[in-house]
This record gives sequence, C-alpha cells and structure tokens, in this order.
Amino acid sequence: MRKITLHGVDKDFQEAATNYVDKEQQPNNGFNLQLYYLFSKNGKKDVGEPPNIVDTALVEFSRDQIQKFLRSKGYLKATVTDTIKVKNKRAELVFTAIEGPMFHIRGFKDSIADKKVQGLYRANQAQLSHIKTGGRYDMDSLAYDRDGIYQLMKRNGYFDFLRQYVTYDVDTSLHNSQVDIKMIVDNPPGKAAHPIYKINNTIVTISNSSGRDFGKTDTVKVDSQFMFVDYSHKFHPWIIKIYNFQKKGDLYNIDRQNLTTSRLAELNVFRNVPNPSYDKLPDSTNRLNQKIDPVPLKQMSDRIEGEFLFNGGRYGFNVGNTFTDRNLFKSATVFQLKTNYSVLFDNGRNSTVPGAVENQEFKIGASVTYPQILFPFDLPILGKYGVPHTTFSSNYSLFFQKQLVERISFINAISYDFTETADKIHTVTPIDIEFSKGIIDPVAKDSLLSKGYYSYYYLIGRTIFSSGSQYTYQLNANKLNSYRNFIYFRGTLDVGGNTLSLLSSIFNTKRDTLGQRTIFGYTFAQYAKGEVDVRFYKDLGNEKQFILRLNPGVGIPYGNSSQLVFEKNFYVGGANDIRAWIPRTLGPGQFNRGIAYGNDTVTRSRLKYLDQFGEIKFVMNAEYRYKIANNFFGSPLRGAFFMDAGNVWRLHKQQYPNEEFRLDNIWPSTAIAIGTGFRFDLSFFVFRLDAALKFKDPEFSGSDQWVLINHFDELFRTGPFKTAYKNANYPDTFNFLQLNFGVGMPF
Repeated sequence: MRKITLHGVDKDFQEAATNYVDKEQQPNNGFNLQLYYLFSKNGKKDVGEPPNIVDTALVEFSRDQIQKFLRSKGYLKATVTDTIKVKNKRAELVFTAIEGPMFHIRGFKDSIADKKVQGLYRANQAQLSHIKTGGRYDMDSLAYDRDGIYQLMKRNGYFDFLRQYVTYDVDTSLHNSQVDIKMIVDNPPGKAAHPIYKINNTIVTISNSSGRDFGKTDTVKVDSQFMFVDYSHKFHPWIIKIYNFQKKGDLYNIDRQNLTTSRLAELNVFRNVPNPSYDKLPDSTNRLNQKIDPVPLKQMSDRIEGEFLFNGGRYGFNVGNTFTDRNLFKSATVFQLKTNYSVLFDNGRNSTVPGAVENQEFKIGASVTYPQILFPFDLPILGKYGVPHTTFSSNYSLFFQKQLVERISFINAISYDFTETADKIHTVTPIDIEFSKGIIDPVAKDSLLSKGYYSYYYLIGRTIFSSGSQYTYQLNANKLNSYRNFIYFRGTLDVGGNTLSLLSSIFNTKRDTLGQRTIFGYTFAQYAKGEVDVRFYKDLGNEKQFILRLNPGVGIPYGNSSQLVFEKNFYVGGANDIRAWIPRTLGPGQFNRGIAYGNDTVTRSRLKYLDQFGEIKFVMNAEYRYKIANNFFGSPLRGAFFMDAGNVWRLHKQQYPNEEFRLDNIWPSTAIAIGTGFRFDLSFFVFRLDAALKFKDPEFSGSDQWVLINHFDELFRTGPFKTAYKNANYPDTFNFLQLNFGVGMPF
C-alpha cells in the first residue's frame, strides 16, 4: 500500500473517515515495514509489520464504513465510491464522496411511560442532552444521550434498567433537509413502571491468595449490614467496611458501586477486586443484598533495583532493595524498608587523589503508610476521589566524599495525602525533623580555611538541627500517561525553623561562635523554600505529543541561618532535567572550575561533587514525542526530540564572579542542551535511552558558549578546544555527549 486519498469529505471529518479504512488496507509505517524486512525472517519472528496487500473485499467493506460514517454525521444522502490505482506494484486507494445536504434537527420531544422516570430525566435534561434544536443531526449524540440516561437511572436506584429501553424515532421525510426526533423510554415488559431498589445486607468474602474459598474462615458479623468471611485470615473487617460506599437503606447507585471497587483496589492489598454483585430479596421490598469478593495479593514482596553510570572515565553503580509488607496489622497498612548503596569510581584520569573510590553513600529508611487520615480528632473519610494516607517515615544516610567530608543525616516525618477531586492531590507534612552532621577531613579543613573557602567549610562541616513543615499540591497527575491536552502543576512549599526560633527566644538559649541560636546544643536552620513544576501537554494525534515544562525554585535562609543547609540547596543535571550534564556539574551561574581554582587541582578534585549548587533554580524542557514502531521485538518503540535549558544560581554574590542571580546574568548563564532518545514501552514500565549534547555552556564567555556550533568538529575526537579545556581544568575533561539510561519518562 502506498497511500489513501479521500475526495469530497468535509475537512472536519477527513481524519476520522480515514480511520474507517480497514487496518489491513492502511499504508504501512515505513519504519515498522523495514523492521519486518530486516528481522522477521519472512514472518517467522514477530517483529515490525508485514506489508499490507490490497484486498478488494476489504476495500469494499471500507467504502461502506466511510459511507455509514458520513450518514451518521448528518449527511443522510451521502454516497461513496472507491478506485484502486496501482503503480510499480504499489496501490493507492481513492475514495470519492458525494455528501449531499447536511440534515439539521427541527424538533425534539420525549415519550416516557414511567412518570417518575420522566420527571428525573426532565430535571437533568439540560446537563444530559446533546440533542439541540437547530443543530446538526448526529447519531453519536443519540448514542451519547442513551448512555447518559442509562447512567442517570443507575445512579438513582434503577438496578434493572437497560440501555435497550431507550430508542429513537427519527423522521427524515421533512423538506429542507430537516429531521424530527422523538426519544422513547419503554417500561419493562409486563410492568407499569421501573422498579427502584435499595441496598440491604452486604457479605464480604475474601478468598486466599490463590483465589479459592475453602478451609477454616474468620467469620464476623460486623453490624446490622455487614457479614465478613475471610479465608485468608489476614484482614480486619473495618478496612473493607470504611471503603464500602453503599450503606444499608441507600438507593442502589452505580457510581458508589464503582467507587467501592476503585477504593478497595487502591488499597493495593488485593490482586483482583471485581465489581460487587447483587441478589434480589425474594419479596416485594425491592432490596438488594450486596456481595464483595476480593482476592488478596501476597502479603510480602522484595524488589532489587540498580543502575549504572558512565561518563568521561567516571563510572559507578547504585543498588537498592525494597522490602514491602502490604498488610501490617491486618489493616492494609503498608510497611516498607528500603536500603540503598551507591559508589562512584574514577579511572584515574579525572582525579588527583589516589585510589579509585570518589564517593559513597549508604541509605536506609523505613515507612508505615496507613490508609486513612490519623488525627487527634475525627475527620471525615476523604475517600470519594482516592484513598487518603498517613505516613510515618524515618530515614538515615551516610555520605562519604574521599579526603573531604563524611556527612550523616537523620530525618523523621509525618505526612498526610488526600485527593480533593480526581484531578487535585494534597500532601501535608506538618512535622519534619532533620538532623545532619558533617565531619571534614582535618587536612581538607585546613586547606579550605587557609584559602578562604569559609562558605564551603560552614556548609558541609557543621552540625545542623531543623524542624519544618511542607505542603505539596498536584493538579492532573492522573492524566500524565494519557494523550490529551492538559496542564500539569506541582507546587511545593517547605518552611523550617520558625517554631525552634520561637522556643529559643522564649528560653533564651545559648548562641554558637557565629552568634546563632542553638537548641539542645545544636544550631538550627531557618529557611523557606518553594518549587514549582508546571507542564503543558499538547496532543498532536496518532500518539504524537508536545510537552513544555517550566521548573523554577528558590530557597531563602533567614533568621537564624545565613545560608541554606546543604541538603536544601538546588542542583541540576541528570536524566530528568538538563540531560547533557551529569548531576551537580552545572552552575551556579557562570561558575568555571578552572578559573575558580586555578592550579589548585587538589581542591578542585575534593569539591568536584559538592560545589555546584544554588539557592535559585530554573529549568525549561521542550520535548516532542512520537511513535516509531508498534512492534519492536514485541513492544512499542517511541522516540523523542528535546531541548533542555536552565541553571542554578546563588542568591547573593559569594566567592566567584557571575554565580549569583541577576537579571543581566540570566541569559549569559543559561545552559542549553539538545538531544534525542528512545522509549521502549514494556507495559509495566518504560525503559528510556536519551543522548544529549551540550549546545550552550555557560562556564565559557561570549560566543565561546556556543560549544556545539563552534567546535562541532571535536564532537567525537580531541582537538585544540578539548586539549585547552583539559589543560585548564585538569583532571576534568570536556564531554559534548551524555547518555542517560532510565526507567520511566523524564517528566
């Protein structure tokens, strides 16, 4: 197949009409076809797409489908013909339509036998109906209204109502291309009205993890409504009860039925949660006994994760383990224990310090997540749009930078998250207590102080205690994996030290050598930090998408702090923001390591992964995503072109020129990266490979910043530019290209 051509079809319907051509008569995707020729071995392997062959029967079927589609859109007299043109064994299908006049709706009325149903429909007609007098006749509108009536009935107790009760009488015999529509809602056969049902008792039966119901059970009659039967012996009845939204005496409501199913599934303790089933009581009371039959997941799991980094002679790995107990205390409470170890090596070319290990970090953390809001006083169950959670967490980390510092941090927090609507998520952390301690190598300490690097010494070598609170608001997180037009927003505010400041003032606590107040003998941090992530998603059709992302942030120390604690600063680079730089190797501003440290290669090496941070951050990403192949060794393959820009800045001038945030310094200190990548969609996760190039590098000045344009000839070889950079920045070398391997989308 070469292509499909449509003549005579309204431009508003051309794309939709083309989709009615049978899939086997559609032109092949060129990339998919080449994959088939290269790897399928004449169809023996399922790779790519075999060439589509013209089939006259399917062409005729396609012609008929296009004609029916046009008639459904108001062109009731439309006719379509087809022609097959062949050139060099490649076919072009040409469909020619004579649409005829567009039919419009002259009048609409309803005929509903049941007066209660009629009243319910008319009370909701304005919000429900898409059939408008004077509008274009469209069969999709009729189908939409039929489904709307069905949902309306199912939400108001009409358990037995069927879509087939709603029919339309369409009179097309009028002049001037007009139609009259009468909607008819019939009663059930042999009945004078539609019955309305109420909920009676509820029986919850939990099978074992294999889905079988046998053996001994935990059987509890919870109250006048609930009977609880548990073959797994792993659940407390109340966790099911609170997320059942159909109570005894309530009208049957399909929305509440689906809500019950969704919330029980969200607890993440059940492998399968079918929709509740119902038994009618054998009397005339129109009552329903509800049955809920979930199948549990295995209670415990263990997952190992890892990744590998390689860049310009530096290489390292990160390995972690997560143990999960999904049902602590038989209450769907999730306990997680996470451990992680990362190490970065150097092959010797980029380090002046003997030995291969540059830095190491060990982390261990435990959390308990309870599927409700725990508070000193009663709160309503906020489960209409999602299961709320209360999380208690504790995390410890030990970081070691060779011949520089050993940092210990300990964080404890309590967080609440709940959904206001399906699109709005709130996370509140009222208590976040952090303790961090830095122990500087004595030789490094003397070196830093003798050279006047006081800010680094106080930043990484002090013991800090802080207590803060955070709030995060997310909009449209539920749409991130869809092809739709929407705006995603995530905003976070982190404020710390105010309570401690008040207490220190009340009790007049001691001050340290810098004049800062202490609590329990330790200096405490006082700061405010905010960050925003806003993204504009534009659907371009056929699984193509454009995303624009803006990610600014600012942190401000005040009161008892002259600078942000190390962990609260921003840094950029890495697989999820400015992808041509590895983490912590960009900025602040126009910071240049060669200029900053001159011939002091020892200090340059010691501070390599610690000095490029800032209190202000701005990142912008633009990414175009598209489908490459439907079947690349069994999985869809997608591609992306992207541009990343931004940097971090210091809030005020520190030791080096042009590292602080100023209006006249924004553009000169903005980094730009360009690149392309592949996304392998394996259903349960997306494996990502991105190749990013440094396009504009702010560590240089003037026109020299445009490194890719000025030195493109050194992209894959070493020339005067790379040699000069190495001489000025030894042991660092300049790399244009950065490869990023990741799981999941970058944003």
